Amino acid sequence: MTVTDKSPKRFRFTLVSRLQNYALDVIENLIMANETFVSAGDMRSAAMRMSYQRTAMSRLKLLSYMSELAMKQGCILPTQYEQITKQVYDAENMLGAWMNSDKRRYGGKQDNDGR
Repeated sequence: MTVTDKSPKRFRFTLVSRLQNYALDVIENLIMANETFVSAGDMRSAAMRMSYQRTAMSRLKLLSYMSELAMKQGCILPTQYEQITKQVYDAENMLGAWMNSDKRRYGGKQDNDGR
């Protein structure tokens, strides 16, 4: 988490911790979703997998918001914010595609935003 290594001390246990925790939450939920095996007709496992995916998407949105707030507060540099934003954008797109693929495979209706 080198983006936050040089953040001012006054932010280290608030915004920096939040940024790091949201990033770790995303990784954790993506791994949990990927490790949830769904056999044919197993709607319980499919629902659990989709729940992990939705949680990861929510954490990505929170990470995006918190990074914007951190930049506005001077906790991270605009270039660092730009890098985080690019990574979050890519992750949201890939996760959204994965969620759509799973919805087609396991059934279920799509959300209004196509995810």
